[in-house]
Amino acid sequence: MKAIQVAKTGGPEVLTLVDIPAPTPKPNEALVKISAIGVNFIDVYFREGRYPAPLPFVDGQEAAGVVTEIGSEVKLLKVGDHVAYTGVLGSYAEYAVIPADRLVKVPSGVDDRQAAAAMLQGMTAHYLLYGSYPLKKGETALIHAAAGGMGLLLVQMAKNIGARVIGTAGSAEKAKLASEAGADEVILYNDQDFETETRRLTDGKGVHVVYDGVGKTTFEKDFKVLRPRGYLVLFGGSSGPVAPFDPMKLTQSGSLFLTRPSLGHYIATREELEQRAGAVLGMIAGGKLKLRIHQAYKLEDAQQAHRDLEARKTTGKLLLIP
Repeated sequence: MKAIQVAKTGGPEVLTLVDIPAPTPKPNEALVKISAIGVNFIDVYFREGRYPAPLPFVDGQEAAGVVTEIGSEVKLLKVGDHVAYTGVLGSYAEYAVIPADRLVKVPSGVDDRQAAAAMLQGMTAHYLLYGSYPLKKGETALIHAAAGGMGLLLVQMAKNIGARVIGTAGSAEKAKLASEAGADEVILYNDQDFETETRRLTDGKGVHVVYDGVGKTTFEKDFKVLRPRGYLVLFGGSSGPVAPFDPMKLTQSGSLFLTRPSLGHYIATREELEQRAGAVLGMIAGGKLKLRIHQAYKLEDAQQAHRDLEARKTTGKLLLIP
């Protein structure tokens, strides 16, 4: 089978198309013929070595496809099932073996491309809004990078809850996308200071929560836009990792809360995985959550997909198609 392998960590150029044997499922695994692969910043972190993995490895953490073989102990699935998953390394390939309890069935009304685009970001948006800080109707949230793949899902889900959403975006085109997704106000962070604008838009009170996947360039000002006892939910670092800081800053800024969550801890059990995936895929099937797929690349064009993702010029989800 064809796969994108990383033999040494580094830039996008280390993503190498190789021909390797298709894997065989163990008793508790299923073999999935992959039809669509999600591209995410976590793939960049593995490629760079920020998240270590034994070399060589096949990059990628998210995909959807069809079960073609099951192990002897698998009871949850059968051959022919359309399934999706996230959180298991090795999706940049034509086939992958996945523990059966990490696979979820894709419901009718959702195609494989939608499922591959929704698993990581959709469930992340779900746990951020319903778990890390359970957003309530009438509250105000600041969502950074509101026109990105994650941002557009967060905006839609937050509006479905009934919250007021202030988004940040890097261009008028992106601001329009965020507004169309439901954002009440969008701050152009290249032209406006998001701290000043957020304070103005909230009459100086600040927001209840900041959902921040940007990290380094936004972190310090995030504290200044929160109301007392507000929550900073830092779930990514697309601009780079945050520097160490003194927890006394939380006290000085109003007894704030800071969490750095990870999807894996919010889908740790089979029950929670099914609940979150079912909620997200159900929203898509019901038309309550619209996915924006920015571009679908051929598997062999994985290097370009990473370059485009890291340039932060994309609006929506990137896919690879084997």
